[in-house]
Amino acid sequence: MNKSYNFAFFDEGSKREIRRATLKAIAIPGYQVPFASREMPIGRGWGTGGLQLTLSLIGKEDVLKVIDQGSDESVNAVNIKKLVSDTTGVRTTDSTREATLIQSRHRVPEVPLEQDQILILQVPLPEPLRSFEPSEHETKKLHAEREYSGAWLMLFEQIMKYKTMATDADHPVMVHDRYVMAPSPIPRFDNPKLDYSEALILLGAGREKKVYAVPPFTKVTSLAFDDYEFEIESFTNHECILCGSKDVFLDELVDQDTGATYFQCNDTSNCLDIVNQEQSLGVK
Repeated sequence: MNKSYNFAFFDEGSKREIRRATLKAIAIPGYQVPFASREMPIGRGWGTGGLQLTLSLIGKEDVLKVIDQGSDESVNAVNIKKLVSDTTGVRTTDSTREATLIQSRHRVPEVPLEQDQILILQVPLPEPLRSFEPSEHETKKLHAEREYSGAWLMLFEQIMKYKTMATDADHPVMVHDRYVMAPSPIPRFDNPKLDYSEALILLGAGREKKVYAVPPFTKVTSLAFDDYEFEIESFTNHECILCGSKDVFLDELVDQDTGATYFQCNDTSNCLDIVNQEQSLGVK
């Protein structure tokens, strides 16, 4: 731990303010709670909201995992881990099962989360109604009145234009049958993982100064119509070239030498765990 900083970078007053906002967010699932977003040693838009939640909650006994679009070794993930590690001294890990705090950008880990874990998602745009209502004052009224016809109209227009709902990521969800929420830019594949998750899920937007939450065992439903049901990305007839997984989110890649396409696990640590397990069992 770097002794020139307070534990976890922030002063204790800042931590308490963020924790109070977090507790309110947990008490009202899906509701966006304003908080005094602090200046951070990374640029806004690079995970400052998630990082502030992590720094306000982390304790000396925690184990931290940080992923960026499924990778533990991206520039964003490595730098965030270094900042937290340097100012806390806590242990970091690539293993989802070992981690007590998981900060993520654009993915929910493939390994099912458990009750003693907290998933913190970085959020660029927390307001699911912003695409058709630019006024913050008006979106607050719409949420208060549970007036979500604009969100439904947006999906209807996609169906009329593309014959399907065209939200590749950040597909809006209804939380606890009350608030429409932006789940952060996770793929549709990850939306069902939010429903009745055993882990606490926190979402932080530093630039927009909002925090919101999905408490454990909370109902989360992706918006859809009776005749156009919500569908996740399909990887039928494809498997990971490294570990052979078929029921995970896969990246389609191109071999630079041959031009051939192949598929590989997006969640790199989960893929490596499977490969190592198969090697230890002598599976070819």
